[in-house]
Amino acid sequence: MSTAAKTRSGACPLCRKPAAEQFAPFCSQGCRDRDLLNWLGDGYRIAGPPADPDTLAETLDSRRDPSL
Repeated sequence: MSTAAKTRSGACPLCRKPAAEQFAPFCSQGCRDRDLLNWLGDGYRIAGPPADPDTLAETLDSRRDPSL
């Protein structure tokens, strides 16, 4: 069963307690906040080689809208 299917069945994706409608799909404000902190702190990052700062700067510059 996928994570999305488990969440829809009413289980908090972090602690697996029953989800509360007020904090859906989480069980509490605490789990909701922990999930946000995981996103903000790169807890959900995809592993890979470190980005070269020069290449990253060139890529970002090429995508920048010249009208800005």
